[in-house]
Amino acid sequence: MNVLIILGHPHSNSFNHAIADVCKTQLSENGHTAMFHDLYKEQFDPILGSSNPAEDNDIKQHSSDLVNSDGIIVIHPNWWGQPPAIVKGWLDRVLMPEVAYRIEKDAEGKYHSKGLLKAQSAIVINTSNTPDELEEELFKDPLETIWKNRVFKFCGVTNFKRINFRVIKDSNHNQRTIWLSEIREVIDKSFPKQ
Repeated sequence: MNVLIILGHPHSNSFNHAIADVCKTQLSENGHTAMFHDLYKEQFDPILGSSNPAEDNDIKQHSSDLVNSDGIIVIHPNWWGQPPAIVKGWLDRVLMPEVAYRIEKDAEGKYHSKGLLKAQSAIVINTSNTPDELEEELFKDPLETIWKNRVFKFCGVTNFKRINFRVIKDSNHNQRTIWLSEIREVIDKSFPKQ
């Protein structure tokens, strides 16, 4: 299987990068191909300008990897209840109509989205410094809604899992080791050995 990994964290020594490394290694050990994009390292341009993004060579590569993926993994921190701007820009520029979805009108004249992605499953892994109780009580976890319903379900990917590790700033080496083991297990279940 081809699995697209999108990483959106500016610091190469971040826990997000450690998560990405574990994902790549586990996918490889399971016989899968990881198509990896570190958006900050690539200096991905998140700005959707007035020109057609489909004509941009970088976007062509990202779009090709997206449509040819059997699975998708997105890794990013929770900043203000949202992905970092570079990840949001990736969504805006890569998940375009006729690439990721199509809007169709049914026989009754109602509009519906038709997802075009062939990926069967998506995993979103977030890190956060917001405690569980604050996230749930005050903010209602907007990232779950964004990724599950607004992005992947809309684009036809119905098998969705989200993992959130928090509180990162208070975590120690042992806790992070446990979290990375959890990632290995999730990869094994979602993308088992071939």
